[in-house]
Amino acid sequence: MDKERLKELGSDPRFIPGIYNYCDRWCERCAFTARCMNFAVCEEEANGLEDNDINNEKFWEKLHEVLRVTLEMVRESAQEMGVDLEKIKSDDELEQHEQLQRMAKENPCAVAAREYIGSVDKWFKSTGPVFEQKAEELQAEAYADLPTTNPELEAGELEEAMEVIRWYQHLIYVKVLRAVKGVLEKASESIEYARGDAEGSAKVALVGMDRSIGAWGRLMGLLPEQEDAILNILVELERLRRMTEQAVPGARDFVRPGLDK
Repeated sequence: MDKERLKELGSDPRFIPGIYNYCDRWCERCAFTARCMNFAVCEEEANGLEDNDINNEKFWEKLHEVLRVTLEMVRESAQEMGVDLEKIKSDDELEQHEQLQRMAKENPCAVAAREYIGSVDKWFKSTGPVFEQKAEELQAEAYADLPTTNPELEAGELEEAMEVIRWYQHLIYVKVLRAVKGVLEKASESIEYARGDAEGSAKVALVGMDRSIGAWGRLMGLLPEQEDAILNILVELERLRRMTEQAVPGARDFVRPGLDK
């Protein structure tokens, strides 16, 4: 994709500006892909499933070309605004950046989000036999064809809940970490950007927590023998949700372009 084509897409009125900045990257389930420039670029550059294979050389060639053109446009815009991208940050500035990153990782919200990742992995690992037993039960119900059961629906709900939990498991931490770092950067020259980015990132994390809590609740209904273990995770996740809301007060009110309108 050349620079002119990228500019053409950027000026297309059907696209919602910045909608991709604060989404959950779950394009397969997004109702706004037709209005997302990021999705359009990816679709246009991928001419078939083979081109989307990360082990395919053509995939990396196309990705490199998109990045090259994007960087070229960034340099042109920076030059127009009088911003020197070649200026190397001082040692003090680099140290300050690293310090903010360390502080963000040590923040209670980030720590709790990281612990949640471990709790999810631990639960899925220990629950393998339970899923096998559940699968056998659903297969037996399907074979019996009882009018009072719907094993296909139950299996679908089980799979859906697990997919939601797994999708947001790591994304929550990534967005919480970015939000916390944005809060710490409020005193910088880019205070308005830092505040908005912190609230937007926290909003994505909170949406992920909300949906994960719903999915865990559904799992608890489908796997009643796991109620105690799931309740512990729900308590952990609810605590993280409240901590995030307190750390970034404006997150819930943040309006993500397109997604919250």
